[in-house]
This record gives sequence, C-alpha cells and structure tokens, in this order.
Amino acid sequence: MPTRAVAVGVDGGFSLAATFPASHSWEMRRESMAPLYTMALVSADSRIAELLTELHQLIKQTQEERSRSEHNLVNIQKTHERMQTENKISPYYRTKLRGLYTTAKADAEAECNILRKALDKIAEIKSLLEERRIAAKIAGLYNDSEPPRKTMRRGVLMTLLQQSAMTLPLWIGKPGDKPPPLCGAIPASGDYVAKPGDKVAARVKAVDGDEQWILAEVVSYSHATNKYEVDDIDEEGKERHTLSRRRIIPLPQWKANPETDPEALFQKEQLVLALYPQTTCFYRALIHTPPQRPQDDYSVLFEDTSYADGYSPPLNVAQRYVVACKEPKKK
Repeated sequence: MPTRAVAVGVDGGFSLAATFPASHSWEMRRESMAPLYTMALVSADSRIAELLTELHQLIKQTQEERSRSEHNLVNIQKTHERMQTENKISPYYRTKLRGLYTTAKADAEAECNILRKALDKIAEIKSLLEERRIAAKIAGLYNDSEPPRKTMRRGVLMTLLQQSAMTLPLWIGKPGDKPPPLCGAIPASGDYVAKPGDKVAARVKAVDGDEQWILAEVVSYSHATNKYEVDDIDEEGKERHTLSRRRIIPLPQWKANPETDPEALFQKEQLVLALYPQTTCFYRALIHTPPQRPQDDYSVLFEDTSYADGYSPPLNVAQRYVVACKEPKKK
C-alpha cells in the first residue's frame, strides 16, 4: 500500500515521525500526528526558553567585561595625555603602555568570545523558531493537494521581506577565517541541499509561458529525483512548483562584511540576479556600487529596454536578495 511520510522538527532537527497509508485522509493523518506535533512544540518551546536564559546571562557578562576593561582604557588615555604634556616618551611610559595595551587586547578578546557565544545562541533560537514554523506547516496546517494559504496583504509581505534582509546575520569570522559558502556572493557548495523553509530564487514558467526567477520557499527535496518542491513566496500566486536543482539558487545566509571580507561581495559591473524593489521577482542587473559598510545595500542597474542605455537608474537591493547570474551579459 502506498504510504506518505510526515516529518516533525525536534530539538534543532527534523526526524521522521510517522508514516501513513496514502489512502488516509489529511484529517486522519493530522489527528494521528497531533500528539507528536504537540511534543515537538513543547520540546522546541522548552529549548528556546533555555537559550533565552543563556543569552540573557551572556549579555550580562558582556556588560560586566566591558565595565571591567573600561578602567584600563582610561589609564591608556591618561598615560598618552601625560606623555603629550611632558613632550617625551620615556622608558617608563613605554613599559607602562606595553602592559596596558596587552591587557586591553586580552580584555577585547574576552569580550569578543562572549559576543560570539551570544551570536551562536541567537542563531540557534532563530533556527528553532523556523523549524517550529515548518513543523506546524508539515503537521497539518496545509493540505497537500490544495494548501489553504492565507492571502497576505502586499504591504505586509514587502515589510516581512525587508525585515528578513535586515536581520540576516553578518558573518564575523576569527582572524584568518575565510567566509563560508552562502556568505554574500559566495555560492553554495556543489552538494548543498536547501532545507525546508529556506528562501531561494526559483526559475519557473509564468502564465504566459515565459520563464522568470521568483522568490520561493523550499517545501521539500527528493534525493530520488533530485528535485525540489517550492512555494511561491507571493501569497497571491498560491503556487507550488516541482523544480530541478539547476532551477534553484539558494539565497545568502550571511551578509559579507565589506570592511573585512570584500572578496565575498559582488564587484562593480558584475552580472547578477537581484530582487526588484517592491516585487517578488528577480531580474538581471549589473552591480553599480557594492556595499561599503556592513549595513549598506548593493546599488544595481536593472536591465531595462525603456532606457536609452538599456539599464535603469541605480536602485538599492539588500545582500539577502542578490545572487549570481550564470547567463551571459547582454551586448
């Protein structure tokens, strides 16, 4: 008898929770899944509460570390002021400053380590919240054949997309670390498989038969067929697409820092696919100006035949929504 598997996320990962005969109605499967779904939610909520408590403690430690090191920084400033007043650098001041700067460096490294731990907690919390949302979706909020997706107002969707771009974590590596795949312009590894809930650029056929790149959310991936199932992020579309891997481009999972990792950014005049402002579609564009600071967006020129030079005026697009374009540049 044909069966259908349903997965539920538990403690930071998805596990196969139950398998049902395909003949079972969605209501029957949902009812059978209810206890497992409840356990998954309770487990996730409990872990999130623990992580929030740990995060609070780390924030307190950061402030304590900063307060403790402030005295040393004041001493450095006062020592420099005395040197300027006396207009000389004596062996005494050299030795004193060397000791003060050594302590300041150690204090900064200690604070940096605490902040890294805090960032890891935040990333784990975000991951659990996303898995919780996906577990709810899988466990019964959507019917496989006709998902009853709620219509979202256009303005609300655009706001959510902006928030997703703003909250994309900044990659902060240790000295000598290279940015990982999916940081800024660095593509995913060849064997990478996007997880349920991940946002991607997906190449689909439009109603008129033309192909276009849309913003989509991964529903599942079949290793047997090497195909993804993705949902159009635009609630007005309400469409689910089955697409091969070559039609999927994972979006960046970290922002690249222009000040420390400029090589992880697209460069001027590089051809990309960028999400056109206030839409959910990606279009070909040239990089006009890469980000100069971590919080900056790309400035891009979209291909547009209505302009004399074939390109739109510069428009800002967040790192989150700029990916490589493998197609050749138009002449």
